[in-house]
Amino acid sequence: MRTTIELKPEHRSRLLAVAAQRGEKGFSSVVGEALEVYLNAQTDWEHRRQRALALQGRLKAKEARQLRTRAAALRKEWR
Repeated sequence: MRTTIELKPEHRSRLLAVAAQRGEKGFSSVVGEALEVYLNAQTDWEHRRQRALALQGRLKAKEARQLRTRAAALRKEWR
């Protein structure tokens, strides 16, 4: 299906460069692959979120505190 989207000039340039490296003239297949990866990641994220929510209330208070402490430490390291 054809559609129109707005691209930043630098994104268009990079897409064209990736397509050229593959020997392709246009970048439709590159955009298609990127969308597929993005949409799959969103589906995976939602699945993981639902699984995490299903665990709510299953940890003992001590386990929950330990998990919160470890998560906070990890978040600090990411910044």
